[in-house]
Amino acid sequence: MRIGELASRAGVSVRSVRYYEEQGLLASTRSASGQRHYTDGDVERVTFVQRLYAAGLSSRTIVELLPCVDAPSEANSDSALERMALERDRLSAHIADLVRTRAALDALTATARAHREQLGTAPVSRTAAGG
Repeated sequence: MRIGELASRAGVSVRSVRYYEEQGLLASTRSASGQRHYTDGDVERVTFVQRLYAAGLSSRTIVELLPCVDAPSEANSDSALERMALERDRLSAHIADLVRTRAALDALTATARAHREQLGTAPVSRTAAGG
């Protein structure tokens, strides 16, 4: 199948398919005129790559995981599991940073609200009231 059909069947853009190929996540054969051709299995591969992206993995990490799919073995599976554990730890650290950032913003918001409430109850000065 050609690139447009693969993109349509996998629910991605043609640009995404080209990007996956550039990153080494997908391979095509080329016709004599240079057109890309894909197999039915490539639809599943693109769908799988999409799932990995949705899990927060980068294309570099996905490339490291693909040997587990392309050449299943205990060693490749162990390597993929170790890499996914590292990615999970990275995401957990990022979540902890975001939680700290949110707490800091909550504290600033509380301070701003308290200040705003004081403005609403402060007596109006004569100059501000036009007197």
